[in-house]
Amino acid sequence: MSTLSAARADNFYYPPEWTPEQGSLNKFQGQHPLRERARKLGEGILIIRFEMPYNIWCGGCNSMIAKGVRFNAEKKQVGNYYSTKIWSFAMKAPCCKQEIVIQTDPQNCEYVITSGAQKKVEEYDVEDAETMELTAEEEKGKLADPFYRLEHQEVDLQKKKAAEPLLVRLQRVSDARHADDYSLNKALRAQIRGHRKRVAEEEAASRKLGLGIRLLPKSEEDVAAASNVKFKTKFDKNRKDKRALIHASSIFPESSYSMSASSKKRLELEAKRRKICAASASSLLSGGFKASSLSKNPSSANKYKSSTVSVRKM
Repeated sequence: MSTLSAARADNFYYPPEWTPEQGSLNKFQGQHPLRERARKLGEGILIIRFEMPYNIWCGGCNSMIAKGVRFNAEKKQVGNYYSTKIWSFAMKAPCCKQEIVIQTDPQNCEYVITSGAQKKVEEYDVEDAETMELTAEEEKGKLADPFYRLEHQEVDLQKKKAAEPLLVRLQRVSDARHADDYSLNKALRAQIRGHRKRVAEEEAASRKLGLGIRLLPKSEEDVAAASNVKFKTKFDKNRKDKRALIHASSIFPESSYSMSASSKKRLELEAKRRKICAASASSLLSGGFKASSLSKNPSSANKYKSSTVSVRKM
């Protein structure tokens, strides 16, 4: 073994404290060779992987469990058919944890559902399935009679004569289709080249649009579905708002500009006045008011009052 872990996995690793007198490695470690699968071996139960032999209906939730689904089943012997053992397999359904029990039927060479589920009955027509109908068990027993077998052969010969012209025509059509190998190969290669060319064109168109996937060709169903899709937009509302603003605004751009400039200037002066008032109020509340130069100089105070009056008039 190349690594220690691989040796342990294959039970080829023996610890230093093991001696041959102690028996096998499983006996030394105190475990069964089947490990967890043999935890119920004292009850006669062995855990195995069981594969569902046919489609069934779950008895708990009526869901279908397909053929070939595998389960961890508890296998135990429940009887004998002559010298052949009858095995029972108990498992939990994956859909609703319903317990399903299936037994072997050596007499009929099949599996029988004992409880927890029901076999799905599937019927089909021989002609639709394009298969051959097998002879029933009763028919096989009747074929032992020489007279019945002779009559059965006569019926088969009549069916053969009736179907022979159709079979001959089908054989001729098949021979005609596969007679010229060169033409068939040429047509197939042309079809493959056309498909590759179409795929390359679709990939190039997708790269032009900045997409990372290949777009499939358009179809009538896609066009009809796309025409029925309506996206909610604000185009009409925005258009009405813009038209209302245009009707409400003046037709003279200069006057509107001057009005907007004057309004901006007025707003700036009002903001400055609020700041000055807030600063003076905070100084009065804190007791830190000091006489300004305007109070000391009456002439400058009169000038300040006249300027504030002119600003208010604006």
